[in-house]
Amino acid sequence: MTAEGPVAVVLVAMDDEAAPFLSLASEVGEPERVGLAEHRRIMLAGRPVVLVRTGIGFVNATSAGVSAILRHGADVPLISAGSAGGLAKDVAVGDVVLGARLVNADADARAFGYVLGQVPGMPEAYDAAPGLADAVRRAAATLDAGAPEPLVLREGTIGSGEKFATADLALRLRADFPDMLAIDMESAALAQLCHNFGVDFVSVRAVSDLCAPDGTEFLTHVDDAAARSARVVTAALGLLPA
Repeated sequence: MTAEGPVAVVLVAMDDEAAPFLSLASEVGEPERVGLAEHRRIMLAGRPVVLVRTGIGFVNATSAGVSAILRHGADVPLISAGSAGGLAKDVAVGDVVLGARLVNADADARAFGYVLGQVPGMPEAYDAAPGLADAVRRAAATLDAGAPEPLVLREGTIGSGEKFATADLALRLRADFPDMLAIDMESAALAQLCHNFGVDFVSVRAVSDLCAPDGTEFLTHVDDAAARSARVVTAALGLLPA
């Protein structure tokens, strides 16, 4: 593998979400354990990238993200990829969601004058880096033009929480955050981390389930969702400055 610095660090929670990136890579380096996370240098779209399998949840994602920032520097963007649960009524399984805005769905300090979803002392939400978001939009448009079936890119709010969103929780989230398109368990934590370190960030998640009463729908579609997210992220990486 080239020793050239990465153009981005791509973070996924699970092996299922890492697998399509490894399949798309032209070169794959040996895995390196850092804590519980697995870091691996790969080549995607002709660009050197670090793929990090973080583990599930806020703490696992954040600790892996910190180690990546300390290793590669704050000028290397972080991209959160993989699957998410769909919340909005018009979101469908298979849609790819560009998180233009990230919200911590578990944060509730309204007793002290903060808005729902705002961690005290932090912004109400975290915006995607404009250059990364634009690359995702252009990548999705290019992939859609050449795809046998439409690639649907939705753009809006992704929320994150420490609970897997099944039907009851989804009802509350839709009431509390009516503009939220999808929910995952890592992206908002990584967005806050990147805000604190001044690192560019974007989340690109494909919908694996519609927050059904159990995890069956997720297990059925997670591989396809991971593959859709990986295709869009890989194409976007090819559009980033060298």
